[in-house]
Amino acid sequence: MIAPIRSLFLLALLWVLIASPGFAGEVEASFEPPEIKSSWDDLTQGLENLEQWRERRAVLKQRYLDLLRDQHKPERVPLDLQVHETAVVGNRYTRKLISYQVEADERAHAYLGIPLDLDGQAAGIVALHGTFEQGAMRAAGLIDNPDKAYLDHLCRRGYVVIAPEHFVSGHRVPAKGAYDTEAFHAKHPEWTAVGKFTWEHSIAVDVLAGLEEVDAERIGVLGHSLGGHGSIFLAAYDERIKAAACNCGASFFRHNPQVLAWSRDHWYTYFKHIRPGLLRGEMPPIDFHEIMALISPRAFLDVSALNDGIPGTQRQRALMLLRVMDIYELEGVPENFGFYIHGRGHSVGHESRQLIYGWMDAHLLPAAATATKLVSEK
Repeated sequence: MIAPIRSLFLLALLWVLIASPGFAGEVEASFEPPEIKSSWDDLTQGLENLEQWRERRAVLKQRYLDLLRDQHKPERVPLDLQVHETAVVGNRYTRKLISYQVEADERAHAYLGIPLDLDGQAAGIVALHGTFEQGAMRAAGLIDNPDKAYLDHLCRRGYVVIAPEHFVSGHRVPAKGAYDTEAFHAKHPEWTAVGKFTWEHSIAVDVLAGLEEVDAERIGVLGHSLGGHGSIFLAAYDERIKAAACNCGASFFRHNPQVLAWSRDHWYTYFKHIRPGLLRGEMPPIDFHEIMALISPRAFLDVSALNDGIPGTQRQRALMLLRVMDIYELEGVPENFGFYIHGRGHSVGHESRQLIYGWMDAHLLPAAATATKLVSEK
């Protein structure tokens, strides 16, 4: 009996050896995903806990204010809100053309939409238009592309909406033409155009927050193109913004062959003071992933196209957004960050609009407004 038992034991041992992963020179496969590394990793490099991030965030916030040259903004002045036109649109909302002071000698214009059937205070949204001479008229749905008629779309969803004109468009087109910033820089040689429009958009938040129809704790911002990165800049600047969405906002500083466009020597100059450094090959001390991270833990959605602008550049955006997500996870609110990348170019397609508006609903409306329920047979 011993021989058969020994034979069975040897057969069993041979089977174990054959079945082993390392048998016959095989190497055990690894299914762990490789770590994705990029230059955007500097956002989280060395961070081990939330306290360290908060310390870094304070440094980045100051760098951001320095980039805007925020210390050179003028003093806040009384709004002196005036209404110039009023219309009722489709028995759904009232649209007003308003103006208000942004500097002692300068007024901004905006369209303001207020739904007619409000039951209590509503959420408010700042809707920012892109590079368009007539400014907020497009955002109000009065001319041009109805895909970009954010005020009309959102008022019909129950939001109070302000669509301010960019400071070199609409009622304030400079003598040298729309979006020429030469006169602005002559008036404010130490300030920046981004600092100016971010400051003015913050004043638009003042207007919204001061309306009896608006819940000042539920204010969002959204925009496309120039208005898209304007949304990032405003949400990073003004913490009254609880939800932000950028659609096809401009490229960043690094990995951008046309980075000098941020500091042109003609027409629209975003950041005049960084041009000497850029010409020496020096990047500003803060980039877009860090500015986006300043929005956390508040809600932020980035919508972009891989085929928008300079070929290949926007592919870096996906890597950049991965690091921004790391910050939201560190803050413990990953649900407050999202991004959607498509192939429709520089557009605000149907699915993009629905995603952006749904994002606002999810983060600015009561939970019951977006809750689902089972079918009742009764």
